[in-house]
Amino acid sequence: MSERQDRLGFIGAGNMATALVKGLLQSETYREDQMLVSDPRPEALEAMRDLFGVVSLESNREVVKACGTVLLCVKPQQMGEVLEGISGAAGAEHLVISIAAGIPLKMIRRYLGEDVPLVRVMPNTPALVQAGASALAPGPGTARHHLETAEKIFAAVGETVVVEEDKMDAVTALSGSGPGYVFRFMECMVAAGAAVGLEQETARRLVLQTFLGAAHLAKESPDSLSRLRENVTSPGGTTAAGLSVFEEMGLEKMIREAVAAACRRGEELGRRY
Repeated sequence: MSERQDRLGFIGAGNMATALVKGLLQSETYREDQMLVSDPRPEALEAMRDLFGVVSLESNREVVKACGTVLLCVKPQQMGEVLEGISGAAGAEHLVISIAAGIPLKMIRRYLGEDVPLVRVMPNTPALVQAGASALAPGPGTARHHLETAEKIFAAVGETVVVEEDKMDAVTALSGSGPGYVFRFMECMVAAGAAVGLEQETARRLVLQTFLGAAHLAKESPDSLSRLRENVTSPGGTTAAGLSVFEEMGLEKMIREAVAAACRRGEELGRRY
């Protein structure tokens, strides 16, 4: 394998790029000298160099020319300008991975060409603490080894799943937006704890550990989510009393409608491209 094929390039040095570099170094998937970063903000590049010792380059085109795999870690509204700037620099020997929410692969192909292997990824913010969930959608003609490379990169910051691209709006609505739903639910739990007499900070600590512990138990246990719920729900007990209110007020319907609304919005935004 050539030196260029061993290199991983980041166009954009924001939070998600920072999380990925951190995870890749900690997992020893890449060395710092194998990761190259470009960003129009000098302070962002300086922070990446100081934190991780990665290589910074002057331009996005330089990153593409120097690296076999390139991650587009830019905001959706910046994608057109970025793609125009690197048009013609990437070829069939590259792998280009986009994490820009709502940007379809067909838009990227319009700028980079039909022969460039592409993977679209929807990560979520817990990747910032190496506990993310990332869905990967390979483009047409993208080889298995390209997808394996993308999986290896995002496995460094959490769990990965592979989906068809037409499922990405659903993924965005569920796991991409999901941390926001969870944080809101947690806010309400803290407020409810305070309302029944707990100190605010005590309620916060209890809620945070309850969510963390419940998620860890669910991940490690062979039991289904329904079984785990049943295990903690004694007939006529306190949990049953609380869950009955959820049922009476339509919690499941509320969550279904929230995810569906987010999915519809994702579809609307995607039609712009």
